[in-house]
Amino acid sequence: MAKKISFIILNNSGTTVKQFAVPVALLVALALVVSFGAAFIGISLHDYQALRKSLAGNHQIAKTVDEQREEIGQQRLQIQSFAHEINALKEKLVKLDQFKEKVRVIANLEPSEADDNLFGVGGAAPEDLNPQLELTQRHEGLMREMHQQVDELDMASHRQENSFGALLDKLEGQRNLLASTPAIRPTSGWMTSRFGYRVSPFTGRKEFHKGVDIANRKGTAILATANGIVSYAGKKGTMGNVLVIDHGHGMITRYAHLNKSLKNRGEKVKRGDIVAQMGDSGRSTGPHLHYEVHLNGVPVNPAKYILN
Repeated sequence: MAKKISFIILNNSGTTVKQFAVPVALLVALALVVSFGAAFIGISLHDYQALRKSLAGNHQIAKTVDEQREEIGQQRLQIQSFAHEINALKEKLVKLDQFKEKVRVIANLEPSEADDNLFGVGGAAPEDLNPQLELTQRHEGLMREMHQQVDELDMASHRQENSFGALLDKLEGQRNLLASTPAIRPTSGWMTSRFGYRVSPFTGRKEFHKGVDIANRKGTAILATANGIVSYAGKKGTMGNVLVIDHGHGMITRYAHLNKSLKNRGEKVKRGDIVAQMGDSGRSTGPHLHYEVHLNGVPVNPAKYILN
C-alpha cells in the first residue's frame, strides 16, 4: 500500500475543518516538476541574456564592417582620382615635350644628348591608366600600374628638365650671338657709296670699297649696330677719327671719318647706343660715315646686316 501524508486544515478556533491525505510519490513528483521548472526558467533566462549580448555584439560587428566598407570605398575612389591625375600629368609632360620641339625647330637648333626620347627607349608614352573600375573589383593591378607609371613619369620629368636646361643654354647662346650680330642702320642719311669695287673719287681708279658710305649733316648721331666692346677709338690715317667695336664671335664693326667719338676703348656698348658723331675727318669729300663689317678678319657687305 502506497504511503500517504495527511494534511489537516484548522479554523481560527483550532477546530478541524478538513483532513486529506496525499501520496508521497505525488509530492516527490511535484517537487521534481518544480525543481525542473525552476532550472528551465533559470537556463532560459541565462540563454536570453547571452542572446541579447550576442545580438549587441553582432550589431557592433555589422557597424564596424559597414564603416570599413565605406572606408575601402573612399580609398578606391581616391585611387581612381590618383589614376586620373597620373594620366593628366603624363599628358602635360608630352605637351611640354612637343612645345620644346617646336621651340627647337623655330630657333633652328640641332638636338643634343639631353633631347633623348622623353620616355626612354622606344619613346612611346605608357598607355593611360583605366580608373573606371567598379568598386567591387580588386585594385591591386591598378595600383601596380600606378606605381610603375609614377616611376616612369619621374624619370621622364628628369629627362625633360635636363633637355629644357640644354635648350635654354642654346637659346641663351643664340640670343647672345644675335645681340652681337649687326642688325640695324648705323645712322640716318643717304647711301652715297656701296660695298664692292668702285671708281675712287680721289684717284679716278677702280678700287675695292670695304664698306658703305652714308652722308648727312656733321654731328649726326652714329649708333652701335650690335652689342660689343670698343676695341679702338682714335685717329687712323686717311680714315680720320675711327671707332672699332668688337662684337665677339669673330665679328667687328668699324666707323670712320667721325667728327667725334663718344666712347673710349674698353667700354661696353649695346645695340642702339649713340657711340659717335658724323664728320669729315681724314680723306673725305664731305660729312659722311664710312661703315664696315668684318667677319673673321674679312670685310663683308654691311647691307646684309642692315635689317631696318
